[in-house]
Amino acid sequence: MDGQTGHGAISKLAVRDQLLTARRRRPLAEVGAAARAIADALLDAPEVRRAASVACYVSVGGEPGTTELLDRLVAAGKRVVLPVLLPDNDLDWAPYTGPGSLAPARRGLLEPVTAPLGVEAVATCDAVLVPGLAVGADGVRLGRGGGSYDRALGRVPVGTFTCVLLYDDERLPVVPAEPHDRPVSAAATPSGITRFR
Repeated sequence: MDGQTGHGAISKLAVRDQLLTARRRRPLAEVGAAARAIADALLDAPEVRRAASVACYVSVGGEPGTTELLDRLVAAGKRVVLPVLLPDNDLDWAPYTGPGSLAPARRGLLEPVTAPLGVEAVATCDAVLVPGLAVGADGVRLGRGGGSYDRALGRVPVGTFTCVLLYDDERLPVVPAEPHDRPVSAAATPSGITRFR
């Protein structure tokens, strides 16, 4: 690890800790209101309205909720695929067909019980919605540090709508970055969609 990368990793740890603490303190009513506002913004976005297939995820803990978003995507006739965490922290993908298609998995996650489609399935989606802790003005996303979504985003064709779901105060001027970090093209927050390029 070179000095630059080491500094980036240390900076990320400090920022992650601050952001996770702020999420734990967020009132439940605010979390619910944010989930509804983000779902509205995404379903109004032309990139999602036009999409036949959408990669998304099941929110956990203090993340902006995705339950309503997932159900509204399915109700709108979208093919929705969700991640399945592999032992090496890579992500496989499987169809979401409703709450009954989910089961508890490792690390407190809910994952689809439908047949997996392979790690490359994310590349076939018209819109890719990902979790994160923050995003910089350049679209660099700060995740939880496992690298799962950076690997998945590396498989997504250039020009695909890639969007991180966040609270408004998690859009920052800059976030610490390392060479492997994959930027996103947009952020969805309760106040709407911000596009980066």
